[in-house]
Amino acid sequence: MPQSLANVIIHLVFSTKDRRAFFDPDIRAELHAYLAAVARNAGCDGSRVGGTADHVHVAVRFSRTSTIAELVENLKTSSSRWLKTRSPVFADFAWQRGYGAFSVGPADFDALIAYIDGQEEHHRKQAFCDEYRAFLKKYGVSFDERYVWD
Repeated sequence: MPQSLANVIIHLVFSTKDRRAFFDPDIRAELHAYLAAVARNAGCDGSRVGGTADHVHVAVRFSRTSTIAELVENLKTSSSRWLKTRSPVFADFAWQRGYGAFSVGPADFDALIAYIDGQEEHHRKQAFCDEYRAFLKKYGVSFDERYVWD
């Protein structure tokens, strides 16, 4: 085969350290746009970024040469630096150390986008920790509760 092709869609989820509610609606919109730009600059299509005051969801199509760990490191590092330039409020900002990365089939892509777009409404009914545990269970990811949160 002379050409390398891929269509790998990943749903990334990560939270602020200790799930602190740092993001008001104004900075949230800017942060989501910033994260999408970072993903695009890394060669990935940052298809959608959303979330609430304490976490983000990123739906991204990976380039055939990208790795999940490299992209997440880039997203977290650059956005953390960027946030600290926005306001003294973010002087002690940090993302949690870990993240969730879940594969999504092309047929489920539109549902994922709708899910990310509906985060505000969704989290009126379900806390982030419960949502994250549900993702781990849905995707069959074994975990030890002692090491999931920081």
